[in-house]
Amino acid sequence: MAGGTTGDRTSLWRQPAMRALAASTALGFASYFLTLASLPAYAVAGGADADIAGLVTAVFLTVTIVVQSVVPVLTARFGVGPVLAVGLVALGAPAPLYVVDDGLVWLSAIAVVRGAGFGVLTVLGATLAAQVAPVERRGEAIGLYGLGIAVPNLLAVPAGVALVLDGQVAWLAWLAASPVLALPLVPGLVRAVRAEPAGGTSSRAAALAALAPSVVLLVVTLAGGGVVTFLPIERPDGALATVALLLFGLTGAVTRWQAGLLADRVGTRRLMPLSLLVGALGMALVALGLIAGDAWILVGAAVFGAGFGAVQNLTLVTAFARAGEGGATAASAMWNASFDAGTAAGALALGLVAAGIGLDWTFVAVAVLLVVTLPVARVATRT
Repeated sequence: MAGGTTGDRTSLWRQPAMRALAASTALGFASYFLTLASLPAYAVAGGADADIAGLVTAVFLTVTIVVQSVVPVLTARFGVGPVLAVGLVALGAPAPLYVVDDGLVWLSAIAVVRGAGFGVLTVLGATLAAQVAPVERRGEAIGLYGLGIAVPNLLAVPAGVALVLDGQVAWLAWLAASPVLALPLVPGLVRAVRAEPAGGTSSRAAALAALAPSVVLLVVTLAGGGVVTFLPIERPDGALATVALLLFGLTGAVTRWQAGLLADRVGTRRLMPLSLLVGALGMALVALGLIAGDAWILVGAAVFGAGFGAVQNLTLVTAFARAGEGGATAASAMWNASFDAGTAAGALALGLVAAGIGLDWTFVAVAVLLVVTLPVARVATRT
């Protein structure tokens, strides 16, 4: 797979639709990232067992995955604008209710509603990113869309953890209502993007075409879910977890943005396996840090973030390329379901594994799993 253009190119950022997409994406994902790593820590502070604290994340993402599978049907019936608006409200409006109680049952109940809203946002955000620019500049558009995700990841994950560890749950809850602020952007955004062509690839065929890159993404996000969920629990004292997650978000932001530009020029065939290896190295370094010293945790978080961010962009570019015309929404649903399934598995299953062999050896096992996934990455880049 390769792509590129010649001549002068005006930055996509100058297009109002691109800016509206990035802003609405940032507001929506800020809510998600504020609560991703902080709610398990909040549940533990309220008396939940650390080994099952990831249940909150797992419930949220399970509902997300279920809703993602029906977003193509919902948009076909009601239209992109109304479905996106309802999704933003469902994600943001219930967040202030976190201040009511810190029990797992209550947190999980809120997660059901917010997870449904997140399912809508993830599928339609990625789909709109594919439609806001010409096909030959899709990598750049997805890179800017990814920047709208990565900046909140950079700031909101460590901020959410810091707020919970400092006992400022009310601030966390109200800040997580941010998706509601994106509602005024929806009408203009939907009017500005080009619609998917009628006919083309069927939803089933598009989802199957996106399967290989989505499997690669699932494994990488499993690793990421483990890091953001259990590092703050394993190292709750001091600023280590906050700084590590900040580095993870920073390097992920840069590579998720820049990987799209590179993909437009040189393709993904070499970039995707290389990014996967970088992620494996980062996980191994985090594991080393849990044994040998905290400095290695910081280095590992930065290296893993670089691989994590690049793989996200490259797998989405590849999924759309494999799905073909008319298959963007179905490919986005498959890709996003894999993203969230991996994150949920990392938040729940890795905790159960760590209870038996320790978090350090669990991260080593995940690093090996990333390396084992290399053949799938090679297959995924064949269009």
